[in-house]
Amino acid sequence: MDSLITAAARALARGDPLGALGRIALREDPPALALRGITMAQLGDFDRARELLRRAAHGFGPRESVAQARCVVAEAEIAFVSRDLAWPDRRLEAARTTLEAHGDRVNAAHAHYLEARRLLLIGRLDEAERALAAIDPARLPPASQAAQALVEAGIAARRIRAEAARGALVRAERHAQDAGIPALVAEVAVAIRALEGPAARLIARGADRILRLDEVETLLAGEALVVDACRSVARTGVATLSFTSRPKLFALVRALAEAWPRDVSRETLLARAFSAREADESHRARLRVEIGRLRKMMRPLAGITATARGFLLMPRRGRKPVVLAPPVEGDHPEVLALLADGEAWPSSALALALGVSQRTVQRALDGLAEAGKAESFGRGRACRWIASGVSGFPTSLLLPVPMPSR
Repeated sequence: MDSLITAAARALARGDPLGALGRIALREDPPALALRGITMAQLGDFDRARELLRRAAHGFGPRESVAQARCVVAEAEIAFVSRDLAWPDRRLEAARTTLEAHGDRVNAAHAHYLEARRLLLIGRLDEAERALAAIDPARLPPASQAAQALVEAGIAARRIRAEAARGALVRAERHAQDAGIPALVAEVAVAIRALEGPAARLIARGADRILRLDEVETLLAGEALVVDACRSVARTGVATLSFTSRPKLFALVRALAEAWPRDVSRETLLARAFSAREADESHRARLRVEIGRLRKMMRPLAGITATARGFLLMPRRGRKPVVLAPPVEGDHPEVLALLADGEAWPSSALALALGVSQRTVQRALDGLAEAGKAESFGRGRACRWIASGVSGFPTSLLLPVPMPSR
C-alpha cells in the first residue's frame, strides 16, 4: 500500500474526510476508490459512496476477497445509516465470514456490530444482543468500542433498564474521547442527553408529570396497575396484557384509569373510544359490548363496575391505577419516534421497523406532513422523510420491542 493511501486511511480513521479526499481525489485504482467511497459517506453523499465502493469491489477482483469483503461491510454501513434496512444482510454475513477466515478480526467485529445495529433498529433485541456477544471488544479500536457501547445502550433503553443504558453510555463516552473523532463524541453526547430527557408522562388522580427512563423503570417495578399508553399494554408486576390489536379497548381502559378513583360517564367513554359526539342507542349498545370484552380481558388485573352514570375501574389487591403516556402525544407517535433519530428514513424502512405495511406507514406520513410534523424530499424510491416541528422528545418507549418479561 503506497504512502498516499496510508495517509488517507489514517485521516479517515481520525474523522478527517477532507484530509483524506485531498490525497486520493484524482485516483481511480481500487484502494483509492474504496477510500473515496468511505470519504463521501462521511460527507453525507451516500449515493456517490455506494457507487465508488461497488467500483472498488469490482476492481479488486475475486483473488482479493478480503478487500472485496471490506467494501461490502462499508456499503452495509452506508445502507444502515441511510436507513436502507432492506439491504441484503446475507451479503454482510458472507463478508464477515470471509474476514474471520482471513484473520481480519477488527473488520469482522465491525460487521457483527452492523448486524446488531440493524437488528436494534427493527426491534429484534434478542438477536441484536447475540450479535454483540460475538464481538471481543478488547480487540477493537476505541471508535469501534464506542459504537458497540452505543448499541448496548440502545438495547437497554428499549428494555427500560436505565442503569445498564447509563453504564453503556459512560463506556461509549470514554472510548469516543480516546478515539478523538468529533462526530462520534457528538453522537454519544446526544445519546446521553436523550437518556436523561423526558421518557414519558405519569397521569394519576388528575395530576400529570414528566418521568425520566429510570423513573419509568421504578414505576414498572412497583405495585401500581400501569396502563402503558407508550406500548398499549396494561401491567402489574409480572402480569402484562397487550392491547396492540385492540385500540378501542385500550382507549376505554385508559379513560377509566385516568379518572380513577372516580367513574367515567358513558358519554365520555363513547367520545374517547368511538369519537361519538352525539350518542344514540346503537352507540350505547356498542359500548356495552366493548365494556364486556374489556371486563373479560382485564379480569386478572382489575374489575369494571357499572355506575349510575358510567363505569368505574376496580383494581385487584388495592393496586392504584396510573397511566404512562408519551411526553408528546398526537397521531402516529411511533413513526415520529423513529424519525426523531435525525436520519432520513424511506417509508419502506419505517414499515420494516414497525412491522406494518408500507401503505399504513405512508398514510401516517401523509397525516404527519399535513400537521407539519414531518417532511419529505426526493421522489419515488429516493423519497426520504425527516421529522420537523416536533416539540419535546419522542421517547424510545414508543419504539418496537418484544413484550418485557420479568
